[in-house]
Amino acid sequence: MPDRPTRRVMLGTLAAGLLMPRPAQATCLLTPQAVEGPFYLDPRLMRSDLREDRDGTPLAVRLQVVTLRDCVVLPEARVDLWHADARGRYSGYSDQGDRGVSTIGRTFLRGTQVADRAGRVAFRTIYPGWYPGRTPHLHVKVIVSGRTALTGQIYFPDAVSEAVYAGPAYADRPRRGRIGNARDLLLRQDDPEGRGIATVRPLGEGYEAALTLVVKGT
Repeated sequence: MPDRPTRRVMLGTLAAGLLMPRPAQATCLLTPQAVEGPFYLDPRLMRSDLREDRDGTPLAVRLQVVTLRDCVVLPEARVDLWHADARGRYSGYSDQGDRGVSTIGRTFLRGTQVADRAGRVAFRTIYPGWYPGRTPHLHVKVIVSGRTALTGQIYFPDAVSEAVYAGPAYADRPRRGRIGNARDLLLRQDDPEGRGIATVRPLGEGYEAALTLVVKGT
């Protein structure tokens, strides 16, 4: 393997931790846009470790940003990631169930990274909890040259979520309202082909989720 990664990449190799030359016949499929939701904040936290004091199953998130045209990687793309904690709560907002619990002023499970020369970013976080009516997911925003190129959501295989939710940080919550991918109306509406479902593998005591984000670029 060459010391310096090529600028053309094959989709699907990220999960293996490799960058390979893109075959001439390969194409990139656009990552679907998704609803941003009410929980986006920009606390200007340039960091890779998002956990702060949140308990949960460890999750490493590895993303690569490429363009729709020719699958060219996008170095210096800004990637924002945010999601709910094991109890289904986001930081920075009030009135999130559980008797009106407020997390205003908190910044857990939010952060920003700038892609390296291979278009890659990595985050250290926990597996997201669920809340009624939604399958487990991460929110992601890609900003290129000051403009939002993607507002999307990253999903997980149902079998992984079932295994995680048997763990101590999640298991004491009632199942009522918990759903899988097939019943999530937003996933079915915005991403019917499942392009936002990450490749997930065990890693240490937790998991690694990998996905290539394909954007239109500038």
